[in-house]
Amino acid sequence: MEIVVETDDRPGIIAEIGEVFGHARLNIKAAAAFAHGGRGYLHFVVDDADRALATLKVAGWKVRTTREVLVVSLDDRPGELGRYARRLSDAGINIAAFYMAGERAGEKELIVAVDDVASARRA
Repeated sequence: MEIVVETDDRPGIIAEIGEVFGHARLNIKAAAAFAHGGRGYLHFVVDDADRALATLKVAGWKVRTTREVLVVSLDDRPGELGRYARRLSDAGINIAAFYMAGERAGEKELIVAVDDVASARRA
């Protein structure tokens, strides 16, 4: 599950949330952060989403949304992202967000938020 936190766009936000997760002993598996129009949007995939949500609430952070995401492994070679995204597009699936989670054994791990998770799993 992906957790999206909406914040002010100011220095220290990522440090503060990282510290909150660290004190709660939550491991971040993937993350992305974007700023737009004076607002910050931080996307996290953690090892325990329910505990992360409770921790963020107690700490006073605004969780904008949560959503199920896919963790996809792609070969680490040119064109793989395009091939994967084309399969989803051809199946009528819209990608709302994606970001890299890391790499392992010659593969890239990609976090993908789509409008139809069940169909994306079959594509």
